[in-house]
Amino acid sequence: MQQNETKDITVLLRAWQQGDEAAHDELGRVVYEQLRAIARRRLAGERNEHALQPTALVNEAYLRLMDGRDSPWRDRVHFYATAALHMRAILIDHARARLAVKRGGGQAALVTLDESFIGGSGVHETDFLLLDKSLRDLEREDARSAKIVELSYFSGLEREGIAELLGISVPTVDRCLRFGRAWLRRSLNVDNGDDPTT
Repeated sequence: MQQNETKDITVLLRAWQQGDEAAHDELGRVVYEQLRAIARRRLAGERNEHALQPTALVNEAYLRLMDGRDSPWRDRVHFYATAALHMRAILIDHARARLAVKRGGGQAALVTLDESFIGGSGVHETDFLLLDKSLRDLEREDARSAKIVELSYFSGLEREGIAELLGISVPTVDRCLRFGRAWLRRSLNVDNGDDPTT
């Protein structure tokens, strides 16, 4: 995303919070495609029979985000961090509903995790609810690492954006990502391969 677009999102967020309805419409135009890109990445590894499509995910996340102008967003980075939380919650709700419908058939909502998320090499398919449980376990062990992994996976924020949002250094983000990814590999029984970051 270009720097001037980054600034535009922050300006539009503030204008909308102050009552500018035109800013609301413009904000939707500016962020919608980015949210779609995030949703496509998050659902890319899911099996074809998965009923939740990227458009449905981003539409629901967008509606939750735009539910009220009282949201205390500070800027673009904070906005996408909030979007990440909503996307995770929507995916969890969908995975639980899918499991309830398929009870007895043993079908769960499966996602494919690649090395950008868990490190190592290759890809790994896992149950989304198991992934969520692993993230919650990680949060109990190291809340900062869990938050950073969540932001990296569900919002698509780069290391610099995560550092800016959390008010920490990029090397700290890197250390937390290494720890969090190693934790998830162990929790999800993913082969470490030859990941140079661990």
